[in-house]
Amino acid sequence: MSHIDRHEWTRIVSSAAAALAVLCAVVPQVWADDAQDARQLVDKARLTFESFQSDPQMGPGLREIVRKAKGVMIFPQILRGAFLFGGAGGSGVFLARAKGGNAWSEPAFYTIGQASFGLQVGADASEAVVVALTDRGVAALLSSSAKLGGNASIAIGPIGAGAEAATENLSADLVSYTRNKGLYAGVSIEGAVVATRDRWNEAYYGRTVTPTDILVERKVWNPQATELVEGVARVAGEPEAAPGPSARAR
Repeated sequence: MSHIDRHEWTRIVSSAAAALAVLCAVVPQVWADDAQDARQLVDKARLTFESFQSDPQMGPGLREIVRKAKGVMIFPQILRGAFLFGGAGGSGVFLARAKGGNAWSEPAFYTIGQASFGLQVGADASEAVVVALTDRGVAALLSSSAKLGGNASIAIGPIGAGAEAATENLSADLVSYTRNKGLYAGVSIEGAVVATRDRWNEAYYGRTVTPTDILVERKVWNPQATELVEGVARVAGEPEAAPGPSARAR
């Protein structure tokens, strides 16, 4: 600092203070935007799940699988030909069932993406529900990044007549249902990569959290997710909806 005169030092300090002021103004806005985007995604995920389970083709098989599920991942929109980085492929939420019980966790936020995983069927976007049937499937999705079909096996869910009976023979860790423009696509998303959206998890719950904090240890709760959590719980056969943070976030 001996080579910097007082005026130059004052200029440096002033510039640093100005940059810090700009950063302090920008960060809260980014946090607010992420929180808003996360809330909107939760609402879209609820609508997507309701639509899937009430679909005459997919509904019977999906409902039967969800009753056995250890976790449910919902992607309201996956863009065709999009990449993972930056969340361009698609965003979704994952909920997990408590071990040995029927209570379901709050949603954790994820992205999905790959250059190509079967969405070239005349549609620019698809929506998907991925059901985790095994502990291995849940464990794969708890990691910061997982390749579907690599970290855990994945199969296309049965639909139509006999779908409920067909679920008895499924041995995959994960089972997927996809739709394009409201119509069942029967598209495999094997090879797609899912990764956590840490910034959205933090913005939505107001603190730094991991998927394990949200899905396993139940450390957080957001009342905005109640309809989604209760909707999944109903289809899964939970006798009564969890009444609030005491049951869903311990």
